[in-house]
Amino acid sequence: MTNIRLKAVDKRIAQIKGELATIEGMRPGSLTKQYSNPSNQSGAHYQISYTHEMKSRTEHVRREHVKEVRAQIKNYKTFKKLTTEWVALSIERSKLAIKLAKEQS
Repeated sequence: MTNIRLKAVDKRIAQIKGELATIEGMRPGSLTKQYSNPSNQSGAHYQISYTHEMKSRTEHVRREHVKEVRAQIKNYKTFKKLTTEWVALSIERSKLAIKLAKEQS
């Protein structure tokens, strides 16, 4: 049973590596629409807020770049999800390999 699960974990890790290789530009954060006059919802502009290297940042995003920034944020979320899964699988793989070595000795 351990050996079968080990192969399944290895297969999923290989899939994750393949998925990660397809990710293009990415950036963390959230994109929000802000208004210079919120009560009238006039003067709309976009800004991205994120934390990088322990520093919080907020930047203006031009309207023509909103679609691209949204795609980059989506790519980053995909990257984080996949790497989190990879780490969890790597931990499981390590435990399984140790268990299998014990069983064989």
